[in-house]
Amino acid sequence: MSRLAGRVALVTGGLRGIGLSCVERLLDEGASVMIGDLADAEDVDLSAYGENVDYVRLDVADEDAWTNAVASIEARFGRLDILVSNAGIGTPCALREETLENWRKTIAVNLDGTFLGTKHCADLLAKSGRDWKGGASIVNISSMMGLIALPKGGPYNASKGGVRLFTKVAALEFAEDKMPIRVNSVHPGFVATELFAAFPDELKAFMTSSTPLGRVAQTEEIAAVVAFLASDDASFVTGSELVVDGGYTAK
Repeated sequence: MSRLAGRVALVTGGLRGIGLSCVERLLDEGASVMIGDLADAEDVDLSAYGENVDYVRLDVADEDAWTNAVASIEARFGRLDILVSNAGIGTPCALREETLENWRKTIAVNLDGTFLGTKHCADLLAKSGRDWKGGASIVNISSMMGLIALPKGGPYNASKGGVRLFTKVAALEFAEDKMPIRVNSVHPGFVATELFAAFPDELKAFMTSSTPLGRVAQTEEIAAVVAFLASDDASFVTGSELVVDGGYTAK
């Protein structure tokens, strides 16, 4: 497939899990990709991915890092057509045991990072968006926990719920300002990431059995939805939330 040929994407948290699958899918569909993550550049080997991929160290909660990332993208590729705000963190903890430090860190990465990416990439996205039927595309990775609450998920639930509504605000604001940028959120359910693999067997069994389809998602299944939203196949889709949870929130 080549429906993203000629486009440049930035994927945050792109060295592992859902982020890496997004990188691979976007490359497969013809895009060039800048990966943003926390590893030092000298420790990142992208030789297996060809010439259309590059890397910039990016702490999504650091505004100065976003300024540097956007400058790096413009210098390397000259444009930006797709932003996938995927970087996120979260650890289960009861509210009465939660620390303010961890609360603020989770909000900073998951929600502040989404805001900063939108803010600092908007002008470059709008400039490139005029070249495509559907405009440029921002895809924010939220969670089904941005739609429903689960115990011991206080800061994670709050941050992902914030991503959901922030996405709608950005979509409406860009549309009102006639900026050719669509903004949508993706809400994965339980996904077979490295973190999932490290869970106790009883927790993995619960996640599997409680999902109506009887299994957890593969990261590639989330990436496929991201690629759709990034493409002109979704040219009339903005301000939407696309749930990819195997039916969990339908119960």
